[in-house]
Amino acid sequence: MKLKKNNIDEKQLKKRLTGSILTGIIFVAVVIFGFRAIRSSERIEDTPYALRHSFEWNQKIWAKISSSKNLSVKKPRPKKGTAPRQNGDIGLQSLADSKNYSVEVISGNKSFKLPIAAFHAADKVDYSTDFRCIEGWSEEMSYAGMRFSDFMKFYDIGKKPDGSYYAYVGLETPDKEYYVSIDMESMLHPQTVLAYEMNEAPLSLANGAPLRLMIPVKYGIKNLKRIGKIFFSDTRPRDYWAERGYDWYAGF
Repeated sequence: MKLKKNNIDEKQLKKRLTGSILTGIIFVAVVIFGFRAIRSSERIEDTPYALRHSFEWNQKIWAKISSSKNLSVKKPRPKKGTAPRQNGDIGLQSLADSKNYSVEVISGNKSFKLPIAAFHAADKVDYSTDFRCIEGWSEEMSYAGMRFSDFMKFYDIGKKPDGSYYAYVGLETPDKEYYVSIDMESMLHPQTVLAYEMNEAPLSLANGAPLRLMIPVKYGIKNLKRIGKIFFSDTRPRDYWAERGYDWYAGF
């Protein structure tokens, strides 16, 4: 079989080549200009304006897709006592006195401290699912404790005088070195738990003993270890990683 011979016009070839090179130069110039424009733009919570608003756009989409009816997928329960992966120790530098430990709670004009025993007062719930880290890894683990929505009902907190919920929940470590803020809808999710056990064993110090937040509909950066303070607000409280350029919503 003979191949068909094409007559190539040298001028037309040069014209196409020149056009391709110019298109490439323009594309690279646009990318460089856009990158520099973003970097030099106004910064919100240490993030360029355009990127912060893209985070907010992403948040609105996932907030609409997400629902308290959608549970994090159930996974096989790890072997009892399996040590959960340890990642991050911000806020865990000081020693925790488990015997005299208390958590400060603020809701409107209510302000009180609760001993760890108070978080065993309601029914114990447990789940086994994925724990997902924003660094890209995930791990199957189980956790148990007091469901956050039960905690609110038990101590009559989280609502304003008109009966509506506050918009946000803030949590801090005792030394205030690590802190998160989370939307109320996510905190009311049935799998959001104030946990005192992981993999059917008491929490270790490295994993947040004596009490930590487990919220599987959020990335690990929101699962605050060693809770020292819980408070409710209609103004979004500060958030450690959002202040350092990460997505505040951190959901999926």
